[in-house]
Amino acid sequence: MARAKGRKRAAAAGGDSQAEAAAANGGRPKRTKTPPKPKPEPEYVHEPRNLEDLWLSAFPIGTEWENIDKIKEFNWNFENLEKALEEGGKLYGKTVYVFGSTEPQLLNVGGESKIVLIPVVVVVDCPFPPSDKIGINSVQRENEEIVPMRVMKMAWVPYVPLEDRLTRIDSLKTKIFTLGCTQRRSALKHLKEERVKKFDYCMPYYMPLSPPEDEDDTVVNIMYPLEPPIVCDFDWEMDDMEDFIDEKVKDEVLPEDEKEKFKDFIKERVRERKRELKQAKEARKKAIDDMDPKLKEAFENIRFYKFYPVKTDDTPDVSQVKARYINRYYRHVHEVL
Repeated sequence: MARAKGRKRAAAAGGDSQAEAAAANGGRPKRTKTPPKPKPEPEYVHEPRNLEDLWLSAFPIGTEWENIDKIKEFNWNFENLEKALEEGGKLYGKTVYVFGSTEPQLLNVGGESKIVLIPVVVVVDCPFPPSDKIGINSVQRENEEIVPMRVMKMAWVPYVPLEDRLTRIDSLKTKIFTLGCTQRRSALKHLKEERVKKFDYCMPYYMPLSPPEDEDDTVVNIMYPLEPPIVCDFDWEMDDMEDFIDEKVKDEVLPEDEKEKFKDFIKERVRERKRELKQAKEARKKAIDDMDPKLKEAFENIRFYKFYPVKTDDTPDVSQVKARYINRYYRHVHEVL
């Protein structure tokens, strides 16, 4: 029994000491501190720039349908284009027409050489649309076609910057129109192959007031239907017809029994080319004579700008492959950026 009393006294003593500790802590038992939870890393939310999607809004005319998705292979940046159109930029406050295109180039990507489809943007500084037509042309096609934009489901479409999408278009300082195309890719399978291929050969058409460099050109492109076809150029002023044909026979690209047919083919192509040049001169003269004076003045002061993507950490460097050439109609730009 004595031992049991001793245990009771020890328990009582322990209770007294806990009570004293609680009293020293303001009457509350002492709590152990838990370490603070680590703060979660703030999520980065990309705020789109006001004109960030402008370059994507411009249809990349002349790009094969199966290659259009390749444009998005890299996160291309066109801040140079955006700055030119924003307040303080050289195109701010103007009316511009914008179309896209692509240029395949061999670039250094991650230390390796790779063919990259580079998107480019052409900006036309003009108060009036530069044209409402499309040229359809390629080496594979025998004849050039100039058709209204609507035939290829294209048109100039107003572009409204992100911050102004609840604003009336006519109140914007800078008026931007992009070349749009309403042809749905999903519907291509229902079209004839010839119709689909036409989109691959489309170019924005423009008729400058000054004659093109090739208006007095004496060279015709030859594609003679053999297997394989004979593809060459013939200059009707510089080349002697007989010598030209004999050379093809000597090089074993033209059979001896095809000489007369080949000669007739070249003569017909020369006649066609001369007829095209004559018609083009007459059409240019009539168009200029009939042109509204304000439109003529605008075309006299028209300027073309070509924008390439700016260099970023996650895109290849395109600075060494920039070119002033646009196409056979627009020819060269006034400035490359």
